[in-house]
Amino acid sequence: MVRVTNNIFKTAAGFFVVALGLFALVGSVYALVPEMVEVKGGCYRMGDGFGEGGLDEYPVHEVCVGTFFIGRYEVTQHEWQTLMGNNPSRFQKGDDYPVENVSWEGAQEFIRRLNRLIGGGYRLPSEAEWEYACRSGGLDEKYCGGEALGDFSRYLANSFSASQRVGTRFPNGLGIYDMSGNVWEWVEDWYDKDYYRSSPRLNPTGPPAGFYKVSRGGSWDYGPWFNRPSARFCSWPDLGYFALGFRLARTPPIP
Repeated sequence: MVRVTNNIFKTAAGFFVVALGLFALVGSVYALVPEMVEVKGGCYRMGDGFGEGGLDEYPVHEVCVGTFFIGRYEVTQHEWQTLMGNNPSRFQKGDDYPVENVSWEGAQEFIRRLNRLIGGGYRLPSEAEWEYACRSGGLDEKYCGGEALGDFSRYLANSFSASQRVGTRFPNGLGIYDMSGNVWEWVEDWYDKDYYRSSPRLNPTGPPAGFYKVSRGGSWDYGPWFNRPSARFCSWPDLGYFALGFRLARTPPIP
């Protein structure tokens, strides 16, 4: 009788351990579901409309994007660590800091794993989607949210020489944080300095090939000029940088 009772207790304990493991797994998966903002589609004038941009920001041209979702925050170190099992960031100061020092290829691997685990069709935003969302739905904003850069951005003048927690400045008009500053953000597109001369009007996705991938938004170690919505930056897709991260996007499911 004692032996049977012990076996029952051992079996029950085993089930309890398994249940705790499953609960922890579900909790980890739930923590990976990013908070997204729906961006209603529309048309806007893409490029620098203030006469301050680089040559690759011209000509200003009309672009129309469909409705999409974009992350309210940049992908954090906690999200990366939970899914990838490591943290490549230079500034490892807390879970709610943006992951950085991530290559474009690394961001794509994160997205592949995320989609396998929770589904949802996550991806990087296109360059046109990114600028549209940054400008609060295509408004003529000097920075991502308005005229006063320091209100919306962690940049050279207020970053304390490092990236800072996500969401510590004011959001833009769509409720999205840190689209100007904190860390540069990879987008999906290949870079071509002359792409705006031949860009299609509807949902442009960049040239079919290239050497560099585009990043947007500026960062903590750059001044105001680079934190403008239309400023374009590019880098090799297999290289990271300690002020370069990313933000997720998602296409709405077909009803």
